[in-house]
Amino acid sequence: MHKIAFLADETEDAQKALSVLSKSYGHHSTKDADTIVALGGDGFMLSTLHDTQSMSLPVYGMNRGTVGFLMNEFSAEDLYNRLKNAEVADISPLKMQAVCADGSKVDALAINEVSLLRAGPQAAKLKITIDDRVRMEELVCDGALVSTPAGSTAYNYSSHGPILPIQSDVLALTAISAFRPRRWRGALLPKTAKVRFDVLEPDKRPVMADADSRFSTQVLSVEITSDQETTHRILFDPDHGLEERLIREQFV
Repeated sequence: MHKIAFLADETEDAQKALSVLSKSYGHHSTKDADTIVALGGDGFMLSTLHDTQSMSLPVYGMNRGTVGFLMNEFSAEDLYNRLKNAEVADISPLKMQAVCADGSKVDALAINEVSLLRAGPQAAKLKITIDDRVRMEELVCDGALVSTPAGSTAYNYSSHGPILPIQSDVLALTAISAFRPRRWRGALLPKTAKVRFDVLEPDKRPVMADADSRFSTQVLSVEITSDQETTHRILFDPDHGLEERLIREQFV
């Protein structure tokens, strides 16, 4: 018998779903389970993936939130067969190291994107270095981000960045409201690239960094690389996997 660990957001819809599914399929701890079923929205899915990454268990999400791009449609019926027939998407996160004004260093992983955002009334000024080579001496903007293919339809796409095929070995570097160079939208980079942002005039133009909602304030520099040693396994219903969703999103 397939052992399932149900994890649910605190919302009313997610808690109701947890009660119904637990009665129908049992409820195992993550230590004993074969699969984790996450009940909530995309934000809860990201939190679940981060919290369980050391367990090497596949995660199947059912949408009890809003958009649910990383989730499957909710249904209490036939869950065992849905898990048996699910498609697997293996994704690697980004690794961020931020150096802050107080000398501290913050390490975090991001499944969707790492973003730098202005934290004051004035636009940020950033210097961009790729693989130890300065590519842009000064970008004046509201911010910039580096996105994985899995995260390319989220904040990246809202900032006019490209949608990336899930199996592509590229990252999207996207500017957020670039002022100078005027309307510069960013670049496509190989997955192996090391991206570094240096904050110029940090006292006058403070910047914060965000890795999947893990915030660091008053950053001086941020380095971003792909973490190929960490893999998240996400399960999707047949013909509704990430590859199909990324393609479909471009024709809406």
